[in-house]
Amino acid sequence: MNKYELAVVVSANIEDEERAAVIEKCQKYVVRFGGNITEVEECGKKKLAYEIQKMREAFYYFIRFEADGTAPAEIESRVRIMDNVIRYLIVRQDEA
Repeated sequence: MNKYELAVVVSANIEDEERAAVIEKCQKYVVRFGGNITEVEECGKKKLAYEIQKMREAFYYFIRFEADGTAPAEIESRVRIMDNVIRYLIVRQDEA
């Protein structure tokens, strides 16, 4: 199993409950495709480097998990079409 980190940038224009539901849905996708979540980190509201969809701020979340090599592609294909997710990225964490 490889270690991965899913970075999710969520719209700041939604309520707390909706934002929590978006992150919970991302976590369910990780588990659904055989991943084991090790940590979920909320970095809070941050200023974006540039305006995206007329927004200047968004909430940042990092979900660290372990999964097989096929899981990231499956997770990305689902997160890509989620409402209120502005940007996302899955990176593999190498052993140091």
